[in-house]
Amino acid sequence: MPQLRVALAQLNVTVGDIDGNSDKIVAWTRNAVERGAHVVAFPELGLTGYPVEDLALRASFVDASQHRIHTLAQRLADEGLGDIVVICGYLDRAGGTAMGIDRLGRPKGSPTNAAAVIHQGRVVTSAVKHHLPNYGVFDEFRHFVPGNTLQVVRIHGVDVALVICEDLWQDGGPVAVTREAGAGLLLVVNSSPYEANKDDVRGDLVRRRAREAGCALAYVNLVGGQDELVFDGDSLIADAEGTIFARAPQFEQGSMVVDLDLPAASGTPSGTHEGIEIVHTVLQDDELPPYEAIESNIAPRLSDEAEMYGAIVTGLRDYVQKNGFKSVLLGLSGGIDSSLVAAIACDAIGAEHVFGISNPSVYSSDHSKDDAADLAARTGLNYRVVPIQPMVQPFLDTLGLTGLAEENLQARVRAVIWMGLSNADGHLVLACGNKSELSVGYSTIYGDAVGGYAPLKDVPKTLVWRLAKWRNADAKARGQQPPIPANSIAKPPSAELRPGQQDTDSLPPYDLLDDMLDDYVEQDRGSAELVAAGFETGLVTQVIQLVDRAEYKRRQYPPGPKITHKAFGRDRRLPITNAWREDARKAAEH
Repeated sequence: MPQLRVALAQLNVTVGDIDGNSDKIVAWTRNAVERGAHVVAFPELGLTGYPVEDLALRASFVDASQHRIHTLAQRLADEGLGDIVVICGYLDRAGGTAMGIDRLGRPKGSPTNAAAVIHQGRVVTSAVKHHLPNYGVFDEFRHFVPGNTLQVVRIHGVDVALVICEDLWQDGGPVAVTREAGAGLLLVVNSSPYEANKDDVRGDLVRRRAREAGCALAYVNLVGGQDELVFDGDSLIADAEGTIFARAPQFEQGSMVVDLDLPAASGTPSGTHEGIEIVHTVLQDDELPPYEAIESNIAPRLSDEAEMYGAIVTGLRDYVQKNGFKSVLLGLSGGIDSSLVAAIACDAIGAEHVFGISNPSVYSSDHSKDDAADLAARTGLNYRVVPIQPMVQPFLDTLGLTGLAEENLQARVRAVIWMGLSNADGHLVLACGNKSELSVGYSTIYGDAVGGYAPLKDVPKTLVWRLAKWRNADAKARGQQPPIPANSIAKPPSAELRPGQQDTDSLPPYDLLDDMLDDYVEQDRGSAELVAAGFETGLVTQVIQLVDRAEYKRRQYPPGPKITHKAFGRDRRLPITNAWREDARKAAEH
């Protein structure tokens, strides 16, 4: 059987940085050549970054992508890298290299999500994404025109079929005709966002599609953070029987090089099957002389907690670095949320770039102040204490605020301090609220909700405790000091805005609350379903009202990394002005 050495380069690129992304593609192509690869594949829209969102609708951006893919091809040849076949995602137009078909309502010139085949200094052909996802975090039907071809490229006597991301996830389309095309390898370029346990789903999908296509399948994925999305890499290869035998690490930029024994090209002619045109392009008809294959391996799998923690760290690190910040600032209360955010920040960008501010009030307990100082000592972050009472009291004296208004005033004074220091020193302020609090509006708008990024935005409170315990246990296993004080994990959570306050004064216990929020927020179940599931009617009414009324707060909350199936923001979109109300009492009557 013919041999082929394939490099899957899971890069961390930046949306819009076409120059920088080009440099990375050249560098990792050189790496692939030095390791003897015959073909190197880069992620979906690797040249432009992903997702480009409405940049796809900007003519200048599409023009830049089209121009650069051709200059990139020439640059690769000029730098002695023209012999290797390069598969690179980029933004094209229908009617350019990729397509020449007008469609009613989608005129020629519309953007396409394409993958170029580069060889000997030119773009030989391009594959165009057929299935355009329009669910969850995706809006691709808004941005792109779909393709209707399966591109099959002959490389050293092997027919390699090319498809893009969602084409693998959906039935039908190019993948469905891969077997008819006689492909020996199905190569898939992806920018598939992370969510918990998606690596398991991805693995099962690759196994199934390899068996359906009747050939080996190589899957390369993007890595890194882009606003609210995190990409975990996890590139992998399965044989024709669906057995995964090579897998790259998660959350690590790099290139996995694998030798494959593949069937020789069958000479299947081009044609149309199930509405998909099969297009064959011959680059290298002759097989390679036999050579000694390198051994493939499967990177160790991460635990659930390690995977989620890695996603949050990656999201924060890239948000900071790609947006030009040098440091972050957060309020350190001594509680579990800010303690976990501080640990994440130190892991993401280094403790020397993390600034923790303790803002004790007259209601702050001694143990909270001690816990904040203890965390600072454990992590080595920059620590400062700024009491807020001298600033709070003039407001109280002037306005006569009491009750909830007094509580919120304390949070807002703290926010003024954080933003003032941010403006003075250029720090990115981190909001420390978690998904449970954000769900029910248990935060102060323009107070603790202030900031530029929210690492725990998609992390329920019960998961906050799990991640904190895991981070400490991981530190112990490595012979390091646990970063989070044990008391911050063990003590009952409290905003400490009035004497003796605890979260359970206003909310159900978090294990019960998170269970209900999973049904209502993640699963979109109505009040009748919640009551039928065994939740008490009055509690269902209370929680649903809290969630629905807090939509305006969520719209004003900073972005944060998606780790669950349904994150607030891109995933869950509900109107603020909304008269629909779930009625658990009526549901119970029925």
